[in-house]
Amino acid sequence: MERTDFNQLTWFQAVAEERSFTKAAARLGVAQSTLSHAIKQLEARMGIRLLTRTTRNVATTVAGERLLQTIVPRMTEIEEEIAALTAFRDKPSGSIRLTLSDHALQTVVWPKLKPVLAAYPDISVELLLDSSFRNIVEEGYDAGVRLGESVEKDMIAVRIGPDWRLVAVASPDYLAAHGRPQHPQDLVRHRCINTRQETSGGLYAWEFEKDGKELRVRVDGQLTFNNSFAMVDAAVSGFGIAYVPDSMVETPLASGALELLLDDWSPPFDGYFLYYPSRRQNLLAFQIIVDALRHRGA
Repeated sequence: MERTDFNQLTWFQAVAEERSFTKAAARLGVAQSTLSHAIKQLEARMGIRLLTRTTRNVATTVAGERLLQTIVPRMTEIEEEIAALTAFRDKPSGSIRLTLSDHALQTVVWPKLKPVLAAYPDISVELLLDSSFRNIVEEGYDAGVRLGESVEKDMIAVRIGPDWRLVAVASPDYLAAHGRPQHPQDLVRHRCINTRQETSGGLYAWEFEKDGKELRVRVDGQLTFNNSFAMVDAAVSGFGIAYVPDSMVETPLASGALELLLDDWSPPFDGYFLYYPSRRQNLLAFQIIVDALRHRGA
């Protein structure tokens, strides 16, 4: 198919909205004859009549009206994006509100935000640390951070971190006293460090998978937290087995303070995504934050 001439689409939109070649030509700053010729070329290329012309006015045909309804929102979106890009020559400013978990903040968001905020002192960011699922539109947030599998389908989602996994860990002293679990079901006989889910209020059932088989295990123990960093400290201190993000235990695993358990039952899953509605305010400031957080890895 012959390549689309976007000038012709823009000119068609003007004629359809003005219902007059004379008014549309004045609006566009082109000769009426040039405009009329361009519309005829567009109709010829598409093989359909888009406008009906009388001595008094111009009206869209059924096909023309459908084309108009198709291009108007897209042309508007393009104009908004161009305006946002043009704003880069000005001084970026604005306030951005994000909701995210403590783990997402410490491992992905904060390391990327620090240099950006230093470079753009007029951009303010408010961060609410919360592991529950929030309605960011109703609660006035510009964006949120969640695992990829949890992002609603009607949101724009931008990957901001690599895949990661939850792993079971325990201290050598604990394992010497209580033994090493060989299967996830063995955990029901161990002292485990639980996680309280903020959304439902219940305890998190540990999720494992191996060879396509999924398994959920409800564990028990002396301690329950809603903070992964506290769980790691409790595990290092010998209070039981913790099930935490792998990035949080790299150092204690390397030093021998913790040992990895059930490694083959912990496959990776989609990492963190920034999600937000399609329509944005503070376009420049927000786009700077999005670009800074975007994941650049494989």
